[in-house]
Amino acid sequence: MVHWVYIMASRPGGAIYIGRTHDLRQRVEAHRAGLSAHTARYNIRTLVWFEAHAEFEPSLRRERQLKRWRRAWKDQLITESNPNWKDMTHAIP
Repeated sequence: MVHWVYIMASRPGGAIYIGRTHDLRQRVEAHRAGLSAHTARYNIRTLVWFEAHAEFEPSLRRERQLKRWRRAWKDQLITESNPNWKDMTHAIP
């Protein structure tokens, strides 16, 4: 089973949310429906970055690593693969 680590954002440079799931499409829809308090409060609806992991443990370590990063590093990670912070939902395999 594939495990996903992902970042959602309200706008470029705006509020972000870092999460992990085994069903990325379903999780993105849950965020957009307002089922997560943080994403609902800050209007976080755009999937701007994600990566796949084959196993649970590496995905958990990566999520925790990203959450400890400085904001500038997170912004750079997003900008390297998605310079305009456009929605990446269409790119989910």
